[in-house]
Amino acid sequence: MLRIFRHYLSAGALCLFLCEAILVTAVLYAAVNSVAPLRLQGRDYLGAILVPAILNSMLMYAMGLYDSRRLADLWRVIPRLVILLCATAPIVLLSWNISLLNLQPEDGQRIAAYVSWSGILLACILIVRLSYVGLAKLTVAPHRVLIVGVGKLAAEIEQLTAQNHSSDTQIVAYVSLAKATPEVPASRVWELTTSLLDIARKTSAKEIVVALDERRGVPLAPLLEARMEGVKITDYLSFWERETRRVNLKALDPSWLIYSDGFRIGSMMNRALKRLLDVAVSLGLLIVTVPTLFVAALAIRLDSRGPILYEQERVGRNGKIFNIYKFRTMCVDAERSGVPQWAAVRDPRITRIGSFLRMTRIDELPQVINVLRGDMSFVGPRPERPFFVDSLARDIPYYAARHRVRPGITGWAQINHPYGASIEDAKTKLSYDLYYIKNYSFLFDLLIILATAHAVIVNKGAR
Repeated sequence: MLRIFRHYLSAGALCLFLCEAILVTAVLYAAVNSVAPLRLQGRDYLGAILVPAILNSMLMYAMGLYDSRRLADLWRVIPRLVILLCATAPIVLLSWNISLLNLQPEDGQRIAAYVSWSGILLACILIVRLSYVGLAKLTVAPHRVLIVGVGKLAAEIEQLTAQNHSSDTQIVAYVSLAKATPEVPASRVWELTTSLLDIARKTSAKEIVVALDERRGVPLAPLLEARMEGVKITDYLSFWERETRRVNLKALDPSWLIYSDGFRIGSMMNRALKRLLDVAVSLGLLIVTVPTLFVAALAIRLDSRGPILYEQERVGRNGKIFNIYKFRTMCVDAERSGVPQWAAVRDPRITRIGSFLRMTRIDELPQVINVLRGDMSFVGPRPERPFFVDSLARDIPYYAARHRVRPGITGWAQINHPYGASIEDAKTKLSYDLYYIKNYSFLFDLLIILATAHAVIVNKGAR
């Protein structure tokens, strides 16, 4: 696992992305040169090769082709790659037509070059994927970890690593510091009869994770000895954050939040970049979806009585109340009792067209108005209604921390967890929101936007 701009990324997935991005660029270069051999100018490379290459690589990420859990699933890669190449064909051909206008290649020649390029690229990517799987099995050694502790926290790590099949982390042993009944496999429990460094050497551990249920009186001398010899020492919360890319609320210690790296979303540079991204993406999305907005508005009008747009109070940054805009997807008397309700699976209050709008996320499009007004950001924690916020803040520690930033149309929690409809869902989503706020970066926002496109395509989390 690599940490880039404070966000954890799979090293294998990142390496594969870079290799395939170079491959896309190289094959595009060959295709364009087959249309206009040895006659390209500098500006031609930008429009005919670089822009389509970046577009294809970004869409490959958005299609979920670099999900670390399914990198070797070729049956998943092939159909998505074919769909992507068909969908981007008009854009690539248009870029060629504009960039190579002075060279005047024939239409049939350009189309033939694109078809050939697509076939070669598909074959090359499959070869790269097969090679990646083979090399990973031969050369990638597991990251061996030694856990100090045998209690509840250690048991949670055992369960976590057993469920996370895409992780290269391997728990090699648990070290017991006191006489207690272990809650982890007894076959891997070591008593501290020798030095901790000696146990790390015998088990070939590269990292020691301190996961003690009782944090007072942690023995520093053995940990310091191991650290001085180059063994990485990590606390339980940081290890959990790295492996799950969320914050563990059950074991959260305020001092960890205070002293850990991160929480830089409030810096002047980050605020400026985030606002620039908000405005650019919102305006672009608004322009592209204008026909969809008109069709959706007409369908809502014909489907049921009531207003087309729906306004609802939500809690924004620093607890400020604002009205969020959405296409109406429920009947007008959805909350006739006057008491706010969670949305449920197959909610009977949802209209026929409303079900489709929610499934495709079209109902969220009017929220770009909120983003342009500054009530929301494009990426951030999902804004909740004041009634639910008051209730959740009483039941969930640190819930108010999510209001330190502007809420978003999409976010790290939205793409990783289904629609929240209970207190437990709210806790899980808060664990993702805190990770996002703590590890915010401009690149992280871009990755979330691309992942949102994938979530919309596969209808993930809609309700």
